Amino acid sequence: MHIADKQLLTLTNIEVFTQPFPYFVSPQALSPELSFDLLTWLESEAPWKLVETDFYEQYEFSFFDVQLPACLKFLNTPEYLAKIKSRVENLFSVKLNDRIDFTAHKLIPGQRIRIHNDYIPGCETHRLLIQLNKGWDDENGGMLMFFNSQNPSDIHKIFRPSHNSSVGFAISANSHHAVSTIHKGERYTIIFSFYQLDE
Repeated sequence: MHIADKQLLTLTNIEVFTQPFPYFVSPQALSPELSFDLLTWLESEAPWKLVETDFYEQYEFSFFDVQLPACLKFLNTPEYLAKIKSRVENLFSVKLNDRIDFTAHKLIPGQRIRIHNDYIPGCETHRLLIQLNKGWDDENGGMLMFFNSQNPSDIHKIFRPSHNSSVGFAISANSHHAVSTIHKGERYTIIFSFYQLDE
């Protein structure tokens, strides 16, 4: 099946915001078939590795370091990644270079990501997150939170990690965000990281 036929990145009903930093949300990122196949693989066969830093502990891997099943092999092809990049460029009205980081994250009960902004001058400038979770309830925790400042009580918006939903945002000194503690279940996210062309 040709990539264009699989509706790889549908991003329906997009809402775009400019404050406290540029971001967009979409309730459906991928085709239902692809989201199911991807989540099934993440839950059963993906090669997770525990990573610990000063502000988070989570399981992760790069899609460029794994053997994907036949139904997902197109995910890390240049053609697919170029389509993703083009969509992000259009949504943020920017030009991105060809570097793309493509990773998956898994959080389990007790894990969280503390408030941070990911800003490093000359590094990643834009990010696309796609949540993949079965029947996520609010009591499970794991909410993505955007903040108006670096004050953890200054919350701008809270996003439920609903299955196949997407959030994209521009990374800057103001892009403060966090993920609340997981109380139940496993929270899966795939992440595309982009780098703006030097002007």
